[in-house]
This record gives sequence, C-alpha cells and structure tokens, in this order.
Amino acid sequence: MTAPAGLGARVRDRPEPRVDGIDAARGLALTGMFVAHVAPAAATPELAELIAIADERPRLLFALTAGFGLGFLTGGIRPVTQGRWVLRRQLAVRAVILIALGLIIGATLHPLVFIILDVYGVAFLIMLPLLFLPARVALGLGAALLAVAPGLAMAAQYAPELMAAREGDARLLFDWLLTGAYPVIVWVPVMLIGLGLARLGAADARAVPRYALVGALTAVVMLPLTRLLPAEADATASPAEHAISASALALGNVGVGLVVVATMVALTARARPAVTRIARPVLAPLTAMGAMPLTIYTLHLVAISAAKRVEDGVVTDDSWALTVGLIVGGMAFAWLWRRYLGRGPLERLLRAASGRGRGEV
Repeated sequence: MTAPAGLGARVRDRPEPRVDGIDAARGLALTGMFVAHVAPAAATPELAELIAIADERPRLLFALTAGFGLGFLTGGIRPVTQGRWVLRRQLAVRAVILIALGLIIGATLHPLVFIILDVYGVAFLIMLPLLFLPARVALGLGAALLAVAPGLAMAAQYAPELMAAREGDARLLFDWLLTGAYPVIVWVPVMLIGLGLARLGAADARAVPRYALVGALTAVVMLPLTRLLPAEADATASPAEHAISASALALGNVGVGLVVVATMVALTARARPAVTRIARPVLAPLTAMGAMPLTIYTLHLVAISAAKRVEDGVVTDDSWALTVGLIVGGMAFAWLWRRYLGRGPLERLLRAASGRGRGEV
C-alpha cells in the first residue's frame, strides 16, 4: 500500500538515529556555557584566560552540533526524498516556537546573559532552503562564509550609519542577523559545516579522522595567528584588522569544535570495544545533557535568574557554587530523566507542537 501523499515514506525515508558522540559534544558545549555565564571573575590572569575559552568556543560548538542535528533530522547520509515540505514546515514551527520562547524568557526572567533561543529560531528559518544541499556544497559554502562572516559582523560595529539604524525599531532584527552577541551571519555557516559532515557520516570510519585532521590544522594555523593580530579591545587597530582577527578566531574555534566532536564520536563509537565500553558510561551524563539541550538550557536560565543578587551595588549571579551546581545538577537531572523517561520534557513538547508525532517524515 502506498503511503499517503505528503506524509513521506515511513521506512525508507526516516531520520538517522542519534549519535552519542554528537550529544556528548553538545553537552560539553552546555557545560562551557555554564562556566561562561556564572563563573566568578578569576583571581589570576592564567585562570581568567582559561575561563575566557568558555566564552566563545562553546557557542560555536553548539552551532556545529546543531548543524549535525539538522543533518540527522533530514536523513543523515541518505537525505529524505519524500515529504520534504512537511519536514520544512515542522522545522519552521519549531523555529517560531524557539523565537517566541527566547523573547518571553528575556522579557519575564531578565537573566544576566544573552539568550540564544530566539537566535537559533532565526538561524533555523534561514537554514530551511539549505537543508538538502549536497554534502560538499554545504561544507564548501559553510567554510567560505565562515572565512568572511565574522569579519563582516565585526566590521558592522565600526559602521556609524549601520549602528545608528540599529538604534531604531529594527534593533532586534539587526542583533539577530549581524550585531548581536550571537549573530546569525556567523552561526549559519557553522551549521552548514555540521550539516555537510552529517551528510558524509558523522561517525563514518573514514570521515571522523578527516574532519578531526582538518579541524586540528585549522586551529593550529588560525589561533596562533590571532595572537599576532589586534585584540578586540585594542582601540588603536583599524576596522579591517579587527575584522581579520574576528574571522581567524572563529575559524580557529570551529576547528577546535571539529576536534572535540571527532574525539567524542571516536570515544563512543569508533574506538576499540574496550575503550567504548568505558567511555560510553563515563560520558553518559554529558551525553544525556546534550540530548535534551532545550530543557537544560532553559532550566539554567531559570536558575541563574533566581540567583540574581546585589553585591556592592551591582546586580550579579556569579558564584562557583552555582557554576558547579549547574554542571552537576544538569548532568544528574538529564541522566536520570533520559534513563527512566526518555526524551527531554521540553523536547517532547516541541516535537508534539511541530507535529512530528503525526505523519512523521
């Protein structure tokens, strides 16, 4: 019997199963975000530099794993061929819900951090027409855009006309796309790279060492280069120098992200059986947290909003106790929920609201 038109094939065209290594990498990105958001000011320059690593790399690692997730959702190495319009509609609904959720949390809880949910929703909407690009096209386009997009976003900060326009009614749109803490102009290229790698096979025995090597070489070249370029706070540098530095830093950090993803995938899927038997249970709490990122991220916003206090006339939420509590508590909650109840609670609601429980592609 032929499947009803528009519902897609239920056997041949179905999403690729989850890859634990990708979830573990996403869980590591969440952990880095917790450190960046609530770790107190460091007492030494060395510790301050270590904590600063958690400010940029986790967000790009998060975008990279989101690209992998979109690749899995659309069929992985065998992209779905039927019901693509249904899948795009479901993803569009998810995107709109994420945008609304991010704006509501910002308007009601007022956490002392930049919220990524609404930006992710905008990025998903932009990704809709790009979901079924061939693997090498997605990788090439993502890499090319990543080489210039961070520089363009940085250059926008030095354009008086653009910044003046941002102060008007279109401020939110400008921040989403170009001038905010998480500009979509940077995140979409990173998602394209993740999407392309998912098409090649996130856990493929040949693909994993290749993207690990490319990531390592990119990081080894680009990150030292940023040491030779002016820092973002250097007011004496030209806008062009700042733009080059921003692009080099983003490329280097995405390179680190590729190495992290490859390492996690190797430990959980491609290593010797003796290694995976140890690595999978050890990484299980991190993997569980990465498997329900919407739930964990939203709960962390609630927690840090509740932790706000005034110290020496300044509103803050920083504390090592909260940092450790978010990391340990997030892992424990996610591991227990996933073990006994399966999919995360907000992930279930988002899935149901987008209609993936009915006529799922």
